[in-house]
Amino acid sequence: MSAPVVGLVGFGRWGRLIFRDLRALGAEVHVAVPSEASRKAALASGAASVVPSAGELPDADGYVVAPVTVRHAECVRALLPRDRPMFVEKPLTADPTSAAELVAAAGERIFVMDKWRYHPGVVELARLARNGAFGPIRSITSHRLGWGNPHRDVDAVWILLPHDLSIAVEILGRVPQPRFAVAPDASGTGLLAVLRDDDGPLVTCEVSADHPVNRRTVVVVGEHGSGQLADSWDDRIVLAGTVDGVEITPETRERPVGADLPLEAELRAFLDHLAGGPPPRSSAGDALAVVGAIATLRTMAGLPGATG
Repeated sequence: MSAPVVGLVGFGRWGRLIFRDLRALGAEVHVAVPSEASRKAALASGAASVVPSAGELPDADGYVVAPVTVRHAECVRALLPRDRPMFVEKPLTADPTSAAELVAAAGERIFVMDKWRYHPGVVELARLARNGAFGPIRSITSHRLGWGNPHRDVDAVWILLPHDLSIAVEILGRVPQPRFAVAPDASGTGLLAVLRDDDGPLVTCEVSADHPVNRRTVVVVGEHGSGQLADSWDDRIVLAGTVDGVEITPETRERPVGADLPLEAELRAFLDHLAGGPPPRSSAGDALAVVGAIATLRTMAGLPGATG
């Protein structure tokens, strides 16, 4: 089989890692990036070609869109005439209006890079929750705390919260209804969000770029048992109570889940889709629901509105 041909928009801090993994997975990668220095770096790294803008990319089997968030809509619009699948870095946009416009125009050709839906720990927690292993789910709680936001175009809430809402989608199959949100101030460095459907579990997400120590946790609590992913690098989850009808003991408290890297896993899923396989996990509809929920939560918390 010939190598998949992918057009990559963006070659910054994250785009370079995407490029690395696409190449490691056997793809021929053409890069669009406006900076001359970045174009030289892409060529030196093995790019098949480099161009200044998304619209100048050659025909490809599919496209990965990973510039700064405020340029997502512009780049997706430029690629719409290609009629090819697009894998867009989260969030789809930082504006519900433009997100809805893109989804209406491209439909299910758009997928979003929600890498936490590919984390082995999240995948296992979701499998257990969906299978009823914890009993009826009471709550899902996540923390995404650390120091600083390297993104200058949008604030930390737009960067961090999509991860946690995508985890809720992986576990519940949907974004629950926003109920409450509060922020320490209007800077967008942090947010505490509460979401819940009338008949669903309580979903609480805390994100912040003001904490001195990184913390990435996901806890699923059911009527009979619970499970936790304690850190983004953990290769196991921790269980308590009764899981799958079996009481957890000190010997069974930790369950290995593997150490597959989420970015590589999601890019592999996209390349498999280009070869005729199933679509990646996060659909255009999921992406639109996440953007809409974040916009609503921001309004509840008194944060500034749409960006881009």
